[in-house]
Amino acid sequence: MNRWSKAFIAASVGMAASAAFVVSSPSGSAESSLVAKYLCTGGVAGTNGVQLEATITPKIAAGGTLDVGWALKYQGTRRFGSPGFFPAGSTLNLEGVVDITGAWDGQLRPKGSKDQGELVLGDQLKLPEGLSAGVIVKNPGTIRVRPGALTVRFTPAKGEVMVNNHKAVISYTPDWNRISTEEEFGDHLYDLHKTNQKDGIAKLSFVGTQVSYISRRERDLSEIRVLLDGDTVTDGLVEPGLDRDGTPMTGTKAKEVLWESPELPYGPHTIEVINTESKVAYVDAFKVSTGDLNEPPTHNQATCTLQNDPGAIDVTVPGATPTSPTPTSSPTVTTPTPTGPTGTPTPDPTTPTPTLPHNNPPGTNDGLVSVIPGSVRTSTSTATPKPTTTKTTYVKAQVAKTPKGGVDSGEAPEPPGGGSYGLIAGGSMLLMGSATGGLLLRRRKAEHAGGVES
Repeated sequence: MNRWSKAFIAASVGMAASAAFVVSSPSGSAESSLVAKYLCTGGVAGTNGVQLEATITPKIAAGGTLDVGWALKYQGTRRFGSPGFFPAGSTLNLEGVVDITGAWDGQLRPKGSKDQGELVLGDQLKLPEGLSAGVIVKNPGTIRVRPGALTVRFTPAKGEVMVNNHKAVISYTPDWNRISTEEEFGDHLYDLHKTNQKDGIAKLSFVGTQVSYISRRERDLSEIRVLLDGDTVTDGLVEPGLDRDGTPMTGTKAKEVLWESPELPYGPHTIEVINTESKVAYVDAFKVSTGDLNEPPTHNQATCTLQNDPGAIDVTVPGATPTSPTPTSSPTVTTPTPTGPTGTPTPDPTTPTPTLPHNNPPGTNDGLVSVIPGSVRTSTSTATPKPTTTKTTYVKAQVAKTPKGGVDSGEAPEPPGGGSYGLIAGGSMLLMGSATGGLLLRRRKAEHAGGVES
């Protein structure tokens, strides 16, 4: 091979080497969601149950965080109901379960809460706008997300509520009648329930930690027996005809606390007011109190079970070729492959294949979360992974110099310091020199030919 051919090959190799350094940046696709349908029973859902629909959307956020969001809405006509009378500030808390397998095994528990206004027994409760949970994923790979159970808890606000005598939650024996009162007396909402029948009963069922019987003090009123959860607290009777100091009343005092219960465990209770004589007895209101609760009470808790198979979503965490978990139906995962100058994949032998951890011990946070196999949807991460660089490997000559007449397999590489830039520059200069020499040679031949003819 002559030196002009070598120069041309050197220049071509230099251009190919320059083109080989390409950065590959995979792009994400649109988010995918699952729809899960639940039937919730017990607690604030009641015995007939409440239907919910949850739309679950997992995604990889910036920084490698897996976010799982739930959007919730009621289905059908039934709603969660207030279990009692509470001031503003009660909360409805929902907690879901997301089972995850793949680059890390475990569970996420998305949570959400919604503050409620002042409530009376049976008021509809408002749902949280959604639930959310996130965890940082350190290892690349494929994570399978599948929704699980859902739990509903109600935390009542601390405070007290007046339950007026006309409320339907108070039951009366037929001898009781509602009467309006003059504003000057100051009765609660200016009305009372009244009876003069012995053994006439007024009964309230409530949820809370304390209750008080509110009514008038007035001369010649009947003595009252109060039962709490079906039993007397003490043997004494309430005497509305006497003042607090035990002297007979000479006028009327409204909204008096005639009886108050001890502190009670939070939950359902009853109070009964019983007329013990054939004289006048009144009920103005009951005051229901709720103490400070550190945890949502189990009494109000509803359990929600899946009514359909929502399937699962595979989320690809960028950074390496993902290793898919073992599914019932295999998902499709597309990963961009770096290519060499000719467009064919070019492996880098110096880069080891990453091994994704599985079944991490509890308490670790190396990735994510386990599931029941089912139908699978595939979603690619929307985060932009770190760019990967494609390398091209060349075979170097095995002899110091090609012998004359031997196979031209190339010469040994230059010693350190020469580099490819010298080769490219030398080849380019040789090409230029060759072209110039060719032109000069043709010109001389032309001149020589012209001299012979003359």
